[in-house]
This record gives sequence, C-alpha cells and structure tokens, in this order.
Amino acid sequence: MTFLDSAFDFAGNTIDAVGSIASNTAAKAVTLGRSTLHTVKENPGKIALVCAATIATGGAAAAFAGPIAATIGSTGLLGATASGTAISTLKGAALVKASLAALGGGSLAAGGGGMAAGATVVTVSGATLGASVSTGAAVGVSRIQK
Repeated sequence: MTFLDSAFDFAGNTIDAVGSIASNTAAKAVTLGRSTLHTVKENPGKIALVCAATIATGGAAAAFAGPIAATIGSTGLLGATASGTAISTLKGAALVKASLAALGGGSLAAGGGGMAAGATVVTVSGATLGASVSTGAAVGVSRIQK
C-alpha cells in the first residue's frame, strides 16, 4: 500500500465518521424537537408562564442593567478599569459605566464589547435566570400533580 492509498483511506474513513456523527446529531435534534412540541401541546399554560417569566426577568434586568452592574462592581468582583483604578472604589456614573464595560469584556478602546455588551450580559443573565427558575417551578408543579 502506498502513501497515497493510506492517505485516501484515512480521508475516506474520516468523511464516513463525520457523516455518521452528523446523521446521529440530526436524528437526535429531530427527536428533541418532537419531544418539545409534545410538551408544549400537552402543557400550554405552563409553557406560557415560563415564557412570561423569562420575558419579565429579562426586561427587568435590561431596565436595571446599570444598577445591577454597579452592585456587582462595588463588591470588587470586576477588578480594575483599563487605567488601573479599582472599580470598587468608583462612585455614581463612573461605577455604572466601568462595571458595564467590565461585564462586556472591557472598554471598546481596549478591544472589549464596552457598556452595550455589558448591558447585554446582564439582560441575558436575567432572562436565563427567569427561564431556569420558572422551568424548575413548572416541573415541580407537574410532579406534584402526578
């Protein structure tokens, strides 16, 4: 067997393996989708409540992103600004802006996402928390009802 034969065999086996993985993943995605649709069909009220809680907590987190970030920043968890000032020593608008920027990966000038990305992090975290808690509550209620 030549080197080229070995290389072609390896490439063929790799393509077969990737195809098998893709096929299995697609089958699992279809099964998950069907299961999700069945759950929604059987529990429309609970699903609506989970969605409402997710929207409410995400909206609240978006509305209060500044104060939430400032609270986190004042604890000292976010480190220092690009200029080296500890965020926990800042006050007022400077604390809010530095905290949001830190949560967003740093200031735009430093290559981070800035305050907008920080506000997005807070909003998505709030929505995720709401979805998790409300889903847990819905599952708990379902188990109690059985």
